[in-house]
Amino acid sequence: MSTLRPEGIDARTFQKALDELGAVVGKDWVFVDELPLSTYRDAYSPLADGELLPSAAVAPANVEEIQRALKIFNAYKLPIWTLGNGRNFAYGGPAPRRSGYVMFDLKRMNRVLEVNEKYGYALVEPGVTYFQLHRHLRELGSKLWIDPAAPGWGGVMGNALEHGAGYTPYGDHFVMQCGMEVVLADGQIVRTGQGAIEGSKHWQVTKHAAGPHFDGMFTQSNFGVVTKMGMWLMPEPPGYKPFMITYQREEDLAAIFDAVRPLKVSSIIPNAAVAVDLLWEVSAKTTRRHYYDGKGPLPDSVRAKIAADHDLGMWNFYAALYGPPAIIENNWKLVEDALMSIPGAKLYLNRDNDPAWDYRVRLMRGEPNMTEFSIMNWIGGGGHINFSPISAPDGSEALSQYNLIKRRCHDYGFDYIGEFLVGWRDMHHILMIMYDRSDEAMRNGAYELFGKLVDEAAEAGFGEYRAHLAFMDQVAKTYKHNDGALWDLHHRLKDVFDPNGILSPGKQGIWPQSMRGSV
Repeated sequence: MSTLRPEGIDARTFQKALDELGAVVGKDWVFVDELPLSTYRDAYSPLADGELLPSAAVAPANVEEIQRALKIFNAYKLPIWTLGNGRNFAYGGPAPRRSGYVMFDLKRMNRVLEVNEKYGYALVEPGVTYFQLHRHLRELGSKLWIDPAAPGWGGVMGNALEHGAGYTPYGDHFVMQCGMEVVLADGQIVRTGQGAIEGSKHWQVTKHAAGPHFDGMFTQSNFGVVTKMGMWLMPEPPGYKPFMITYQREEDLAAIFDAVRPLKVSSIIPNAAVAVDLLWEVSAKTTRRHYYDGKGPLPDSVRAKIAADHDLGMWNFYAALYGPPAIIENNWKLVEDALMSIPGAKLYLNRDNDPAWDYRVRLMRGEPNMTEFSIMNWIGGGGHINFSPISAPDGSEALSQYNLIKRRCHDYGFDYIGEFLVGWRDMHHILMIMYDRSDEAMRNGAYELFGKLVDEAAEAGFGEYRAHLAFMDQVAKTYKHNDGALWDLHHRLKDVFDPNGILSPGKQGIWPQSMRGSV
């Protein structure tokens, strides 16, 4: 049995609370032993072993059990950490924000409640994974596509709540959600949008209703427990044309995005396109030690050999066109003229026996898979953490951000391994800092590098869209306009929605009043 307890709770009181919770969810769904609790940790964390560990876990089966459990959590003022069925690796995994929290695990709530073929949506519970939803649609004979994140084991709802992204034209997952059911800290059930109309058949058809929109308040927050979410699904198009273009120079990044921007804003390229650097792309096929066993970033000569061996560029741009074949071919002329105008560009419409090409093509047509997880083998030891600043789809801005981050990675002895995911008017820049967790110096270096990048990116005007557990407070403090007025607002809302401060304290740097002095 775990020896950890929530702060300020003695062993006898804690056991009494757990017994009451067991009476609600069933004693088999209250976990206190170290083996089951070991699943609620970040196996790839830059922190030392033994940090951010839970005291127990409770897994309700339905909304009624959530309500009853919340009543107990409030009575004992037990801090809980809510999660669905995803992994959240690279951002802290399924671990709690602080050691001693009780995990509130919603994985048993894993039903696809509705699929509407006519209007193109699904209504899901928190435990539904991309694999599960994709399989469910195929079993129904549906012609709807999902939009998966790269790891197919991820949670449909959880990824949308964390502002995650995929690779089809429906790649902005929060934009594509429509209608939530939320249980507030006091147990009240709220449905957003048209779900607030008794008997409404339009809950997943439109986000709009009388009054304010509240859906966004329950994303990346700790104001409630989301129990149902509608997700818009893309109808299978009559045609699909994926492609990859390689570019030979790092500085081509500026020209790539200056060419891509008008194609994205006008939806000529409708999907979430991505420019992948050489090492991210090749890591699905080989390992670093195969080419270089020295320390520090790879020499340019080694990078050149890798590119030649695998027929890759310093940047490798993936996108796709969708729709009737005639429209695809008409738009293709515009895409080809723009993106092939950069000297040295090389076009691929197919790449045989290439696992990186294969998984990207599958993601862009809504097929979940796990291939990208194999890139963890690049270094060995599994450690990785993602730094994710936002930028505009502007060539000079993207190149400036890339050079800043690459330079700092090299200063700390790490390779730059990253990609730019292009939305309509923004870009998610994902830097993956890879390290061997068994190498303490390397792990500590990754932690220090990340902290440095948070501050330097903010100074340059770049904010992160998502934060690792260990850096949520630091990232929150970078949003400091008007003396941090935005986070002051978050805290005012927290005090109203959750006066006992039980729901995921510290999520995104949002703390209950009783814990703010300890931050």
